[in-house]
Amino acid sequence: MLADCHMHTPLCGHARGETTEYVRAAAERGIDLITVTCHVPMPNEGFGQRGIRMRAEQLGEYRSMVSEAQELGREVGVTVLCGIEAEVFPRESELVAMDRILAEQQFDYVLGSLHHPMPVYRSLLHSEGVHAQDAIVRRYFEDLAAGAESGRYHSLAHPDLIRIYGTVDPFDPVEYEDEIRRFLERVRDAGVSLEVNTSGLTKELYEIHPAPVIIQWAAELGVSFTLGSDAHGPHSVGQFFEDAVRLLGQSGVQQYRYYRNGEAVISDLPLVEAGRP
Repeated sequence: MLADCHMHTPLCGHARGETTEYVRAAAERGIDLITVTCHVPMPNEGFGQRGIRMRAEQLGEYRSMVSEAQELGREVGVTVLCGIEAEVFPRESELVAMDRILAEQQFDYVLGSLHHPMPVYRSLLHSEGVHAQDAIVRRYFEDLAAGAESGRYHSLAHPDLIRIYGTVDPFDPVEYEDEIRRFLERVRDAGVSLEVNTSGLTKELYEIHPAPVIIQWAAELGVSFTLGSDAHGPHSVGQFFEDAVRLLGQSGVQQYRYYRNGEAVISDLPLVEAGRP
């Protein structure tokens, strides 16, 4: 069983291809299950609107697109689930509308993301006097940990995203080992998974999210993992999963999770032989 639990639709404004094309790509690449996770609507424009996320009135269209993909999936042997990429943010007042959507829609899977480049997060840091690199990095992992403890999310997406996109200079996670280990302990204790997001291999530092050393620390601490390609087109479905499986195996991880009807399903990772899955 191999599940890709992070992919988008054109409704987010920066993805290409029909959901049915994602299903066909999954079938061709030996992916047994995909979860569609478009960005949740957010009323505050500081979270990005045009070109970033669907509008609340498009949720019905989103469900229809996933339903169409599910029909094809039954024909070609790919299970299709309906999830959402929700926002992690430290001010509860900004999440009221999102929480209403999460309660009403009852998604299979809720992926939590702290998108630090968004104006709303950078403005928050500025307003609270958080300017130095060390302070920003510590605050980012504190906010992610608090998100895990909120009970909203099943897994945290691309958890070391702070290392790219310019809010701080790129850094070696070892420089913040104490802070990151505390973050991982809180994620584990909250029963939340950590996403291994292979899209990192296409961005700036060209490393899987989170970095291999963070995956190693998480594995040592007993954190559970999900897998996601963060696909924004059919060509990206299951991208670099061989690398992710190999990296997890080298870290002593034998199982990973996906979520269905809000419940964790534990699956064995493919066997790794001679360095290849």
